[in-house]
Amino acid sequence: MEALRIDIPEEIRQMLNRTPAEMGRDLRLYAALMLFRLGKLSSGAAAMLAGVPRVLFLDLCAEYDIPISQITPDALRREVTDESTSSG
Repeated sequence: MEALRIDIPEEIRQMLNRTPAEMGRDLRLYAALMLFRLGKLSSGAAAMLAGVPRVLFLDLCAEYDIPISQITPDALRREVTDESTSSG
């Protein structure tokens, strides 16, 4: 594990009513969620960054409305349509 230092105004931490340890965990989670959402990390790597099991990370994605699949509904429809026409 590598330690990084992030300077945060104390008043922000107090506004959020978080201890320094809680703030660190929150920031790791939020960074992991955003990096996953942007496609920079896989769900497994993001879960590792967040310090939680992958299944819990995927549950958290749902809680924060972050799609766990990068396929769009239109692309999925096209793929399903292509599958059904090629197997028929």
